[in-house]
Amino acid sequence: MSPAPRPAAAHGIRLPDAAGALRTYVPRAEPAPAVSAGPGAAPLTSRTVFAAAHVVADPFADHRPGAPAAVDWDATLAFRRHLWAHGLGVAEAMDTAQRGMGLDWSCAAELIGRSAAEARAVGGRIACGVGTDQLSGTVAGVERVRAAYEEQLGAVEEAGAQAIVMASRALAATARGPEDYLALYGDLLRQAAEPVILHWLGPMFDPALEGYWGSQDLDAATETFLTIIAEHPGKVDGVKVSLLDADRESELRRRLPGTVRCYTGDDFHYPQLIAGDGRGFSHALLGVFDPLAPLAADAVRTLDTGDTAGFRAALDPTVPLSRHLFQEPTRFYKTGVVLLAWLAGHQDHFTMVGGLQTARSLPHLARAYELADGLGLFPDPDLARSRMRQLLAVHGVHQ
Repeated sequence: MSPAPRPAAAHGIRLPDAAGALRTYVPRAEPAPAVSAGPGAAPLTSRTVFAAAHVVADPFADHRPGAPAAVDWDATLAFRRHLWAHGLGVAEAMDTAQRGMGLDWSCAAELIGRSAAEARAVGGRIACGVGTDQLSGTVAGVERVRAAYEEQLGAVEEAGAQAIVMASRALAATARGPEDYLALYGDLLRQAAEPVILHWLGPMFDPALEGYWGSQDLDAATETFLTIIAEHPGKVDGVKVSLLDADRESELRRRLPGTVRCYTGDDFHYPQLIAGDGRGFSHALLGVFDPLAPLAADAVRTLDTGDTAGFRAALDPTVPLSRHLFQEPTRFYKTGVVLLAWLAGHQDHFTMVGGLQTARSLPHLARAYELADGLGLFPDPDLARSRMRQLLAVHGVHQ
């Protein structure tokens, strides 16, 4: 005689809600089919898709704010192989990897070199962030910003990766107006050996980037951005737009030269922007595709067949999780991303460079777990539940 099934509460987990009250949540028993099926063999064809990947910290290093970054290289590279195995490209050393929020340029340069070598070994696509974060303190003019950009561009090209020219805090603090952006970006694009991706990161992701492109007025900033592209169309593969404004991205997309891609970085509206409309669509370069990799790849393969409705049906349900992870202060979304990687078994701990694991509250993390579990994102739901219980116990929530 088989034993009687345990009541649902025995399989549940007590989670704190936004008001601090505890309630019982019963996790799902199996992962989603796209997760349990493993990596898909077919390449993605209708869209170019990058996941901006997080770094796995060395759990035994001193990860206080301001300390040099220490990375677990084996686990970090294993996660990139996971993304490539699902058919996604890797956007390396971007803000998801905590550039400017714990990952210093010295460590980022090593990350770029290691990941680019790994990409060659497995045949994966990679693009890497070029910034100016080796500068600190007071910046003495645009020339130092230009030199910093040139150093990083050289490092990325030497590694054999495509360059993503990131927005620069130092340039935002130093530039006198649009003319400085036009001149500096023009110099960089003329020097670039291969077409680059230009990244417009909004101040919701980094408050120090307020007024980028030389104006607080987004319409005026857009004109400067488009002028840079129009003057160097052969050197711009695409633009990554991270403004969390679907209408503005769609309008910008329609004004790009035909050879220049728009890569959405909008973690609030990505399904509709990737699906597109009668006047075009966006490719993708998204931090949320770090935790969503299997589901996102499966959805794009559906889109590859021409089934837009099926694509939306697969990806639209992921938006509540993404909006939760990226809620204000948006720049701390990395904490939820790393939590989900730990719960999914991609790393053995919930530690981040710069101590950023403390940047979100326990109720926020609990809700992220619940939403991710509801989507079937965890290959082993029991492991995810066990690890979530460990985190809750550390905070005094006992089951």
